[in-house]
Amino acid sequence: MSGEPPRPLEIHLRVNSKRGGTTMVHPVATAVPVQYPREEEGVKHYRKWFAWLIPLFVVANVAMFAITMYVNNCPRNSVSCIASFLGRFSFQPFKENPLLGPSSLTLQKMGALDVSRVVHKHQGWRLVTCMWLHAGVFHLLANMLGILVIGIRLEQEFGFVLIGLLFFISGFGGSLLSALFIQSNISVGASGALFGLLGGMLSELITNWSIYDNKLAALLTLVIIIVINLAVGILPHVDNFAHIGGFLTGFLLGFVFLIRPQFGWVNQRYAPLNYSPGRSKPKFKKYQCILWVLSLIILVVGLSVGLVALLRGVDANDRCSWCHYLSCVPTSKWSCHTEAAYCESNQLGNQLNVTCSSTGKFSTYFMENPTSSQIQQLCSQLCS
Repeated sequence: MSGEPPRPLEIHLRVNSKRGGTTMVHPVATAVPVQYPREEEGVKHYRKWFAWLIPLFVVANVAMFAITMYVNNCPRNSVSCIASFLGRFSFQPFKENPLLGPSSLTLQKMGALDVSRVVHKHQGWRLVTCMWLHAGVFHLLANMLGILVIGIRLEQEFGFVLIGLLFFISGFGGSLLSALFIQSNISVGASGALFGLLGGMLSELITNWSIYDNKLAALLTLVIIIVINLAVGILPHVDNFAHIGGFLTGFLLGFVFLIRPQFGWVNQRYAPLNYSPGRSKPKFKKYQCILWVLSLIILVVGLSVGLVALLRGVDANDRCSWCHYLSCVPTSKWSCHTEAAYCESNQLGNQLNVTCSSTGKFSTYFMENPTSSQIQQLCSQLCS
């Protein structure tokens, strides 16, 4: 195996949500070419698919970002904007969103993952819609590049149905685990799906072990890549739970969706008509069948239990006092504690007085009928 798959990162945006929390976005990924291990000659009988679904997902994500920026309408709802020549497609200020994108209120309106709304307002659809939203241009471009590099290769090998399901279910699994552990922020991005594709690559290599050459080198390379990706998640402002949830879901799905017939069975199937084997080969090896059954059971039970727990309002941190270290490990260089920006404001004529509750900073602005988004932006800048 040569090249490295993308290194996804979760990045927190320190901006106000309607609940006063921060916005969390799913990974920003950089990508390099990915190749599977060289296949043995007999595997040439496997069908190669034309990849169209993954590119379609990318187009859909780009379209959703354009719609989100249109709804955001920065000139109308904010005090200042970046690239104002773009009109209503201009970006929020860097202090509010350093990734060149919309406000957290817009993301929340468009379907970002908001645990309080999922639990108390029965908006479970947010576990899926958040996968199609991105916090900024940089976030969108890097994520889409990662999905293209990994996803197209997998779709060519296994077809659009299996890889489409792998993408969706992994994204859901990442959102689910993130929602169980991080409940004070809204979240957007395709981290679960992206890590799910990476997890599927690993389980595909394991379950189809007998048909590949240079197995150990390929496995070692892929494991090192995965460990590095997950290790980055212990930095502050990185949601490693979405990484872990998407990866585990994709890893289990790989044993179910990406299983291939063993080499002997393939050769037997494509043998000449006058060929009479001494002993017919089974289609799958025993270990493949065992992994298939175990993975399917663990996956169904895990997702069901997690979803029920979330809808009942369970905070997984209460059941696991040390699990927060999986997402951030405090050191002398940084703290894992993030405080939300809360402000008190009052309007006297065209004079707006804003006070940051956490720092005590006070400032006066002269504005007539400011919108909630404008007050949010001022609060974020005042408390930073």
